[in-house]
Amino acid sequence: MNEDEDKAKRIAQYTISQDLSELSVDEISETIEALEIEIKRLKAAKSNKSEHLSAAEALFKS
Repeated sequence: MNEDEDKAKRIAQYTISQDLSELSVDEISETIEALEIEIKRLKAAKSNKSEHLSAAEALFKS
């Protein structure tokens, strides 16, 4: 396994409230970056679903 694959696997395996004592500063920074990207993706999905829900509610109220 190369270094990038190993890094991706570590980030993918991150869980909320996990022990961070074994992560390096670089690993923590990479995890933060990956999580910030994931948060943006989740917010976009939420916004998209909310817009669809609002459109559906408006359609059925007519």
